[in-house]
Amino acid sequence: MKSKILYLLLVSILILASCGQKNETETSNKNSNELEGEITFWHSFTQGPRKEYIEKKAEVFMKKHPKVKIKIETFAWPEFHTKWTTGVQAGQVPDISTAMPNDVSLMIDANVLSDVDGVINDIGKDKFYSGPLKEGEKNGKHYSIPLYSHAQVMWYRKDLLKKVNEEVPKTWDDFERVTDKISKEGTFGISVPMGTGDMMATRFLNFYVRSHGEKLIKNGKADLTNKRAIDGINYWVNRYHSSSPKGSINFKVLDQATLFYQGKTAFDFNSGFQISGVKANSPDLLKKISAAPIPTQKSSEKSEGIETTNVPLVQWKHSKHKDISRAFIKELYKEDDYVDFLLSTPGGMLPVMKGVSDNPKYKSNETIKAFKPEIDMIERQISHGTAIGMEDGPNVEASILTTQNIIEEMFQEIVTTDISTEDAAKKAEDKLNRQFQIMSR
Repeated sequence: MKSKILYLLLVSILILASCGQKNETETSNKNSNELEGEITFWHSFTQGPRKEYIEKKAEVFMKKHPKVKIKIETFAWPEFHTKWTTGVQAGQVPDISTAMPNDVSLMIDANVLSDVDGVINDIGKDKFYSGPLKEGEKNGKHYSIPLYSHAQVMWYRKDLLKKVNEEVPKTWDDFERVTDKISKEGTFGISVPMGTGDMMATRFLNFYVRSHGEKLIKNGKADLTNKRAIDGINYWVNRYHSSSPKGSINFKVLDQATLFYQGKTAFDFNSGFQISGVKANSPDLLKKISAAPIPTQKSSEKSEGIETTNVPLVQWKHSKHKDISRAFIKELYKEDDYVDFLLSTPGGMLPVMKGVSDNPKYKSNETIKAFKPEIDMIERQISHGTAIGMEDGPNVEASILTTQNIIEEMFQEIVTTDISTEDAAKKAEDKLNRQFQIMSR
């Protein structure tokens, strides 16, 4: 399997490169109030209404400021990590971009971002929920501004549960029994994704481990060999063999989600984006889906949020037109525009700003109304969950855990060879900790 050592060398290059950067250029036209220049905006809204919304906003902004050009480039979320790390090395990064929280930690560590405190204060810091803001904070400065939130929950087919005379699973034992019964009826109970180039196997393992009171990172070190982690690895290997399509060994997030969209799996773990995915692919199934919290160890336990994602915007340090970048970012947070943005994928993108959920336009959306119980439940999970590995706050170790595919490779090795779970877990744990140690030097 492909070595990840290049990644560690690359981060060192990023840090060295950032030290040689010139001081930030505040504006390109200090003597004029008129915005002028070209900026590049990278985002990962690769298709559908979100992509169209951003394009429309850029067009309106450019008409308002005729001397401004906004160049938009899109990259799928799994591609973004490689794109920005190689981009810094080549000196080809944007002015502003979307990002994942775990990437933000690396970006801050590599000193390639400008703080966005000015933008946050202009919008109104007190308008944001505190949790999403903290994920981009270091030494009292904010290096990312949250755009929307979502949380991972368990989506399921109501009709298939009824067919096998089962209730919604509350525990992992329930989940195993139900997915086995449904699989015997001809529909895959659950797809277990292990593809590299994404973090889906890490996500599934984290669900199990966190719901049993453990963490994948403890005291700055990877912990894949505690009893709960070993149990979790065995659990998902068992689900792969018993109720999953065998091709899921190479699945990434879109492959995984598409099976549920098309009605080929009974369960999936995802956010409210499942609603729009099912609507686009199999609208006849829309009334047959619902969501519940992620299973727990015991039915008596209260299920709280495990994984929350607060997707932010960042401003890159090299930008020559920070005045334009900041002005465009602020446009996205005007109340009516922000509501329109969230409603481009209703239920998938939930507000990071207070009071938006009570906005009449937001509340009256047909999807928001139809899935109100599910969306309310997801919002409750958001307040308790964190990004994977960030239970104790933002850290570079969590970035390595979710970007280097070491856990994905571990699962693939267990499935395709005769290595024991314990040996594979120890091998992966040691590999992660070597990378953690190098990064801490």
